Amino acid sequence: MKGTGYRDSARIVSRLREQAFANSIHVTIHAHQEMVAENVSYDAVREVLFDAEVIENYPDHQRGPCCLLCGLASSRHPLHIVCTTSLDVVIIITVYEPKPPKWITPFQRGDRNEM
Repeated sequence: MKGTGYRDSARIVSRLREQAFANSIHVTIHAHQEMVAENVSYDAVREVLFDAEVIENYPDHQRGPCCLLCGLASSRHPLHIVCTTSLDVVIIITVYEPKPPKWITPFQRGDRNEM
């Protein structure tokens, strides 16, 4: 599977949007636990998939191509979603609200030495 990921962010977003529209989404146990802890609904995750921005892309990840998305759900809170990018079903790996000190803004990482 290594090396089969998309490198073009626009193509990734388009594919994820299609998968969200078709409801071709699988939430991992870890992602579900994070969603419960962060009080994030499945609908909020789906909303973000419709209008997300790729902020980090990992096309050659050892476990398969994936990316980090940032988007706003209807709650207007930013959400980060790590998901697959090359499967027929989008697999949601984790979901969280970006917060300091790990994130300065939803799109900018904090100092890794302070984490």
